[in-house]
Amino acid sequence: MEALLISPPKEAVCERLLQTAVNVFAEHGFKHATIREICTQADVNVAAVNYYFRSKEVLYAHTLSYAFAMMRERYPQNQAMDKSLAPELRLRSFITNFIHRLMDTGDLGKYSKLITREMVEPTKALSDVINHAIQPECRVLQEIIEVILGKTTDTATLNRTLLSIVGQCLVYKHSRPIIEQMFPELIAGEAAINACAEHVWRFSLAALTHKTPD
Repeated sequence: MEALLISPPKEAVCERLLQTAVNVFAEHGFKHATIREICTQADVNVAAVNYYFRSKEVLYAHTLSYAFAMMRERYPQNQAMDKSLAPELRLRSFITNFIHRLMDTGDLGKYSKLITREMVEPTKALSDVINHAIQPECRVLQEIIEVILGKTTDTATLNRTLLSIVGQCLVYKHSRPIIEQMFPELIAGEAAINACAEHVWRFSLAALTHKTPD
C-alpha cells in the first residue's frame, strides 16, 4: 500500500474523518468497520471517504499513520535521537517516552488501541506501518544499544537486545488487565508509570553494561 508515503489533506473534513476513523477502526477492526459508520459519526457525507482517500483501505492506512504521528507528537523521541547526549540518557528517554505512549489513558489511548489492534489482526497496511513508523524508531534504539555494547556487536545480539528492551515495555500494555488486578499500584498514575520506565531503564542498562556469563 502507498497511503503512508503521502500526507493526507489538511481540510477540516479530512481531519474529522481521521479522528473518527481511529475510534471506529480501533473498536471494530478494519474488516468489520464500515465507511458509513465512520462518516455518520464524523457527520460528513459518505462520499467524503472516496473524495479524500479513494477507498476504505487507503483511509485505514492513513488512519494508522495519523495515530503514530499523534503519539510521536505527544511523546517525541528527540532526546533519544540526539547523538550529542550520553547513550545511557538517550536510552532512558527512549524507554520513558515509549512506555508513556503505551500507557497513556487520556485521548492518546485510542491511538495506542488502534495500533495494538493492527498488531493482533494485521492487515496489508502492516508493511507500511513497519517501514515508515516502527523501523525508523527501531533504528534509533539499535544505534543506542550499539554505542553502549560496542561497534563489534553482531546483528543477532543487537536485535535480541532490542527486542528484550521493547518487550519489557510492551508487557505493561498487553498485560494491563492482569497487572490491574495483581499489581494495580504499579500503574496507578503518572508517577507509577515513570517508576516503571525507570525500572526498565535501570534493568536494561545493567544488562548492557555487564558481561554475560560464558
